[in-house]
Amino acid sequence: MGSLNNNRPRTFPAHHQAPLCTRIHQIGAILIVAATFFFTRLFDQSFPTCSPSSNPHFTSKSQSLVHVTDDGSLSWPQRGYGTYLSLKIYVYEEHEIDGLKELLRGREGKISADACVKGQWGTQVKIHRLLLRSRFRTRKKEEADFFFVPAYVKCVRMMGGLNDKEINQTYVKVLSQMPYFRRSGGRDHVFVFPSGAGAHLFRSWATYINRSIILTPEGDRTDKKDTSAYNTWKDIIIPGNVEDGMTKRGTTAVQPLPLSKRKYLANYLGRAQGKIGRLKLIDLAKQYPDKLESPELKFSGPDKLGRLEYFQHLRNAKFCLAPRGESSWTLRFYESFFVECVPVILSDQAELPFQNVIDYTYFSIKWPSTQIGHELLDYLESIPDEDVERMIARGRNIRCLWVYAPESELCSAMQGIMWELQRKVRQLHQSAETFWLHNRTIVNRNLVGFSSWKPPMPLP
Repeated sequence: MGSLNNNRPRTFPAHHQAPLCTRIHQIGAILIVAATFFFTRLFDQSFPTCSPSSNPHFTSKSQSLVHVTDDGSLSWPQRGYGTYLSLKIYVYEEHEIDGLKELLRGREGKISADACVKGQWGTQVKIHRLLLRSRFRTRKKEEADFFFVPAYVKCVRMMGGLNDKEINQTYVKVLSQMPYFRRSGGRDHVFVFPSGAGAHLFRSWATYINRSIILTPEGDRTDKKDTSAYNTWKDIIIPGNVEDGMTKRGTTAVQPLPLSKRKYLANYLGRAQGKIGRLKLIDLAKQYPDKLESPELKFSGPDKLGRLEYFQHLRNAKFCLAPRGESSWTLRFYESFFVECVPVILSDQAELPFQNVIDYTYFSIKWPSTQIGHELLDYLESIPDEDVERMIARGRNIRCLWVYAPESELCSAMQGIMWELQRKVRQLHQSAETFWLHNRTIVNRNLVGFSSWKPPMPLP
């Protein structure tokens, strides 16, 4: 063992050398730094900033706009969704769960899907049908990222197939038979509620599906129920269901008019419904009949306005006004793109689809609903036609995202919905009633393994 003397500090002989940095060296270093700074600034000003246009997933035209090529292929902007879709969605079969058929066909099973595919609630049918044929569909529950629960309850209710009480009871009955719903607390289950009533059609939604993903055109947080069924962070805003004859590629049922041939500055085609904004527009049209068209529409009887006539009226103005009605969203916003008028949103709480990749300021206007009057018409009249044409062209570029088309169409509402769903995929499916053991076995509160869970399961 070494002695304590070995711990004495060691000394080294002095070694003399010239200083590393003389004053001349210091001056030279300063001159090099200054020259580097000067030439860097010179090159920055002489050459454009490198853009990610070399990446095929980005568009070189604009990094903030969705770009659709002539063949219908889609490029998301730089801050978009990603490079590819990878999803697995399980679609519940109507005979798989007791009660699900009633939510689709009514208590007597007589309501057909074809009867429900039109109108604003048609997206319930269209999304269901498209998912049944989707490449993202899986028939294995154990590998699914999401579980789609089909239901046409808005249509079924409108056609007398179920009343409100029956809808509520049937939903609860259906959910209690879904082990995977119990496993995640509903977090990986997807529902479509496409009307202004939203998820309120299911009266107990706040108790049972408040964690689930809701697809809805309705994003109003201040609805008449005092409790919004829309949550920005889990739900998805979807486009409204525009008449099929107006959305097909090629020649549509009603063609847009050149700006020079449009009779009106703006129009509003809709009922008053006792709503302040709508009443203001109808009154404004009476004051300025040469600028604003707002006819008294008949939706029944011999003077009922047909769908083709409706779009022929809609195309006859530069700006299509879209005020709120019973709820914050309005189908007129989406319809305006297919007659190529600039939509003017007059609904303060409106939410719009796919805001992760779409900047709506490029092709629409949002005006305060409290400022509906001559000042609105004066503002619209001040916009040069070349600006209107530019906005219309941009809207024409992205309107394919409002169309519920098969996956063979590279730009569609379903493509946008799939991307939005992918952003919400969870690796871990858990709830307050889900537990797991050291070997990754999923159990319930009574330590019963997931594979042995038997319906009906208790719900929250």
